[in-house]
Amino acid sequence: MAIGEFGGAPALSAGPALSNGMYWFYEMNHAALNPARAMADVARLYLKNPLNPWSHTAFGKTMAASAEMFERFTRRYGQPEWGIDSTSVNGEQVPVHITPVWERPFCRLLHFERVFRHPPRRPQPKMVIVAPMSGHYATLLRGTVEAFLPNHDVYITDWIDARLVPVTEGSFNLDDYIDYIISILHALHGDCHLVAVCQPSVPVLAAVARMEATGDPYVPHSMTLMGGPIDTRINPTAVNKLAEDRGTEWFARNVITKVPFPHPGVMRDVYPGFLQLHGFVSMNLDRHLDAHKQLFFNLVKGDGEPAQKHREFYDEYLAVMDLTAEFYLQTVDTVFVKHLLPKGEMTHRGLPVDPAAIRKTALLTVEGEKDDISGLGQTQAAHALCVNIPDDRKAHYVQQGVGHYGVFNGSRFRSEIAPRISDFALSSQQNLNRPRVVHAR
Repeated sequence: MAIGEFGGAPALSAGPALSNGMYWFYEMNHAALNPARAMADVARLYLKNPLNPWSHTAFGKTMAASAEMFERFTRRYGQPEWGIDSTSVNGEQVPVHITPVWERPFCRLLHFERVFRHPPRRPQPKMVIVAPMSGHYATLLRGTVEAFLPNHDVYITDWIDARLVPVTEGSFNLDDYIDYIISILHALHGDCHLVAVCQPSVPVLAAVARMEATGDPYVPHSMTLMGGPIDTRINPTAVNKLAEDRGTEWFARNVITKVPFPHPGVMRDVYPGFLQLHGFVSMNLDRHLDAHKQLFFNLVKGDGEPAQKHREFYDEYLAVMDLTAEFYLQTVDTVFVKHLLPKGEMTHRGLPVDPAAIRKTALLTVEGEKDDISGLGQTQAAHALCVNIPDDRKAHYVQQGVGHYGVFNGSRFRSEIAPRISDFALSSQQNLNRPRVVHAR
């Protein structure tokens, strides 16, 4: 079982005890399959070559499809490319350059810089998308980025796979996550709007609360929390109940292991990506089996378009990253087991997180009617906590007919949710020219 398919929250996978040797065994198994995978790829290319007479026969097409299926089943999927080269702004096609503008060991802030020939007349507020650190890469939010690019100067947090971070870089937990958000806001002088997609809703709310409590001048103009687990006691889903029933100690014993050689993060304690993927797939096993069965038939028939769509989806879906053990366990304990934020008991670096301290930052919450990861009402709970935000600077929206994924991607997100977020950002920005204190660095 998993929590957070498509990034709702850190995935939870129920299974047998996981020894430190399990990750090493997984790596050895993957390496042992390299020759067979290479041979399957060669066979696929040979059998699909139009100059090969076998490629035009039912037998040749079936064998080529089988070879491709084997190669895909045994492949390790790396972080996908963004594939965003341009966007349309006011009917003009504008090039987009993706550059990192802030960096720490476990995260980079990417800027989707649009190169204008003529600056747009309409204001283009900075939009910082805080991607979930819950198993999938930030590229999962490609559609989210594309929806905001025509009207915003877009940034996104690109979290780093924990197995790629040497242990000499130190640990990374939920407190560090909050520190990173605060640091990003400082780097942008607070002149931006935060959009927290699913899991980051809790640390984003905590970061803004801590900043407001200390009078930090770099608080964002607004924050949008989308399908986030602010209070999982409300309409708890099956996966919420799993976390609460098992308890943090169970997960510490059963799903934490060490990164093996030869990865740069060797000996770091992590919740490994391959185990998260097992959890993701087990949530909808029948759907995934049917999808791959249909891929095989499409390959045999030579039906290229649906086969390509399948490849693109699963190239993203099967690309997973390791999470640091301390971040994963602290998040499970804080958010899903003890519900510290809604109880008023959450702390950051030993200091209380009090959402009632938030007064300047506007709040928008977005939920999906059919969300089975973050139940209806769990994100809206933020309004009951942020009691000192004026009513005219708070809003809540429920998108009918969508589940968890539809809250931040898909046709209804593009046509109904994204425009509302953009309008809220424009209307909530108090004063584009408000003074900001710039500290020497």
